[in-house]
Amino acid sequence: MSITLIIVMILIGIFTGLVTGLTGASGVMVVVPLLTVFLDFPIHKAIGTSLMVDIMAPLSISYIYFKHGNIDIKSGIWIAVGSIFGAQLGATFAAGTPELGLSGAFGIFMIIMGVVIYKKGLNQESIVKKMKKVVKFETEKQKIITALILGILIGIMTGIFGAGGGGMILIILIFVLNFPLRVAIGTSALIMAITALSGTIGYALHGNIQPIAGLILGISAAGSGVVSARFANKINEQILSKVVGIIFIILGVIMSILNLI
Repeated sequence: MSITLIIVMILIGIFTGLVTGLTGASGVMVVVPLLTVFLDFPIHKAIGTSLMVDIMAPLSISYIYFKHGNIDIKSGIWIAVGSIFGAQLGATFAAGTPELGLSGAFGIFMIIMGVVIYKKGLNQESIVKKMKKVVKFETEKQKIITALILGILIGIMTGIFGAGGGGMILIILIFVLNFPLRVAIGTSALIMAITALSGTIGYALHGNIQPIAGLILGISAAGSGVVSARFANKINEQILSKVVGIIFIILGVIMSILNLI
């Protein structure tokens, strides 16, 4: 691996950490398009490698929350179990999907996410409040079954697109399992890392991962992510939503166009 390639990966990792720290979104949303566009990574290897980023960053975050007693994996275990199983299904499906098909699907996925963030913003708390008014659970069994099913769906999404589903896991923990906000954030970070690990293993079994590249990207992203996360708490949320949405849309359009060339 050349020095130039390492420098480019470090820069991609830093940019990924900046965007991830601002949005809380999966690092895969940034790493995959940048690896495919600038380093000509095959889409399968780009997703598999980028999943390593979604192991390292969330683990460091969850450790901080664990030190403050804000992790409750015992109650969130059903989401974790479902996501592990779903990630394997998704990774298996992705391995059998043609390169062009998966690349095009990822580009469309990016555009949709960008439009949603641009219009709806990044305020997950408001989404939770709306869901709590609509969704009611009468028994503990209903909560467990719902958490398990949603965990599987999140895992499948992770296995196919590499997106760790941190935002969705956070919402499930709060409105399905009634977690306090800080405990939900810490636990969702840990579950996202577990889900990403399952997806990484699935891609590795099919030879679609470059571990050295993943380490370089992950370490770089973790460092810059801390800085941008602090900044995110100061910037106006509406402005942030517009900027992030536009970034995702642009990356998605670029991937879609390159897929057609």
